[in-house]
Amino acid sequence: MTADRTATRWNGWGLNDETYELGKRAPAFWNWVATTLGMDTLPDTPAPSVDEMDIPDSRLSEELRNGFAALVTDGYVKTDKYERLFHARGKSYIDLIEIRQGKLDRVPDAVLYPGTAAEVQACLKYASENNVTIVPFGGGSSVVGAVTAKGKTSTAICVTLDTTRLDKIIKVNKTDMTAKIEAGKYGPEIEKALQAEGVTLGHYPQSFEFSTLGGWISARGAGQQSGKYGKAEKWLVNTTLATPQGLWETEDFPASAAAPNLNQLIAGHEGTLGVITDAKVKIHPVPEAKQYRAFYMREFRHGVDVIRTLVQRGVPVAMARLSDPDETRFFQAVSTVGSNKALALKAINLYARRKAGTSPCLMLIGAEGLHAGVDAAMDAARHIVEARGGVHLGKVLADQWYKSRFHSPYLRDPLLDKGVALDTLETATQWSNIEKLYREVMATIQKTMNSVTPDGQYGIVMCHVSHAYHDGASLYFTYVWPRDPNDPAAQWQRIKTAASDAIAVHGGTISHHHGVGTDHRQWLDREKGKLGMATLQAAKDVLDPAGILNPHKSFAD
Repeated sequence: MTADRTATRWNGWGLNDETYELGKRAPAFWNWVATTLGMDTLPDTPAPSVDEMDIPDSRLSEELRNGFAALVTDGYVKTDKYERLFHARGKSYIDLIEIRQGKLDRVPDAVLYPGTAAEVQACLKYASENNVTIVPFGGGSSVVGAVTAKGKTSTAICVTLDTTRLDKIIKVNKTDMTAKIEAGKYGPEIEKALQAEGVTLGHYPQSFEFSTLGGWISARGAGQQSGKYGKAEKWLVNTTLATPQGLWETEDFPASAAAPNLNQLIAGHEGTLGVITDAKVKIHPVPEAKQYRAFYMREFRHGVDVIRTLVQRGVPVAMARLSDPDETRFFQAVSTVGSNKALALKAINLYARRKAGTSPCLMLIGAEGLHAGVDAAMDAARHIVEARGGVHLGKVLADQWYKSRFHSPYLRDPLLDKGVALDTLETATQWSNIEKLYREVMATIQKTMNSVTPDGQYGIVMCHVSHAYHDGASLYFTYVWPRDPNDPAAQWQRIKTAASDAIAVHGGTISHHHGVGTDHRQWLDREKGKLGMATLQAAKDVLDPAGILNPHKSFAD
């Protein structure tokens, strides 16, 4: 996959030869979608091809092209239409909507593929000297506009720097249980190499197949098993950052009281301070055993209380994921409508709902590690669940989720093809505020969706908890609605703004793991405060005095 962008979709999610396969159940599925959203018919709105796209010509002069070409391995300065389109946007809903309009006003004027840290740093220095904007790009899976091709000004030359040729495992140290890895290496390649050595990083975000180490760190990403392995800022040991001012390697100690740990400045910087070229990360033995179980909870608040109890009592689960009733119903229907699976699910539900009620919440709990430890953790988890009225469903539903956990993003493209919008947002707050924040954000999204869809049509909003801590947890919202065919961007913006305002007003962070990018920028000042923002800007002024790195993203003005 490295440096070969033709294998993946530039205008959607995932591999070109993989789709969300509906097969014979397609008619029943699309009828269910239309009925659920109150749509009489589903339009045919396919994504455009490369030839159908209208983009501006590259403004990179021959002199600048030759200058960059002298700094990277021959042939890795790209100005063709496909490369420029591929690197123009990430994978957010609004990114794909802008692409589907058939015209992009801004795309990178060129794409660079440096192969070493020295080449990255040389490109940044040259760009700074020539006032060329640089947008760092790894897997391109950002859903908050963090890789959008934006120059410092509307007329500034913008070049995307693709890191995927930086794809080596530099060193695996089994004594320290750390690994030094180049930043452009994709998730599957990382795990294949590490597990060949008997170790794992254990970081499995939903974007795992199409995201890179550098991107995980830059956005402070979270994997599905973060209960065991931690978010990116927890497993990060140190980094090498290429900047216009030179290469910077952060401190590398298991612990230190020598002033603040500057690795925590790099985690979450989203390419505004430099380009991560490699990182040292904490690794673990490949688990002897993995066990995932499904449960039904009668109410969402009961499930929240279960997860809080698990974490605060120190039960070593790798994952505890709780869907609210709407998400439970929606995704069970998505996976079963028009198939024989619907009958099997119905049988499970008939049994379980006698105890869990008619609107249960699906909870998935998993543990990984030594056989004895996994068995003990799952026994303890089951005891806590059942003490709060939960019903044990066994392994079937949990195993189905585990096998398909990276496949669900493929659903968004066929929904868009049928005039249906789907987006997500996430936050985190304290346990004492979880129920209030959940209730307020759910109500705000639902009310706003209702106001931006025609009479008789309606959206669906749902939520799950998937990452938990001693003092609080994340909330992850998914919402689906009939897309406005005339101005889908404005429709989306109204929902996004209302939801983000509700999060900020009611005590949530503007992002738990997606990052800031362009989409969340206007809410960051309030969260960090005036002095906090000034401190971040001061760091940028030192590392990137010309302001060429990823402007108008995160804290980079």
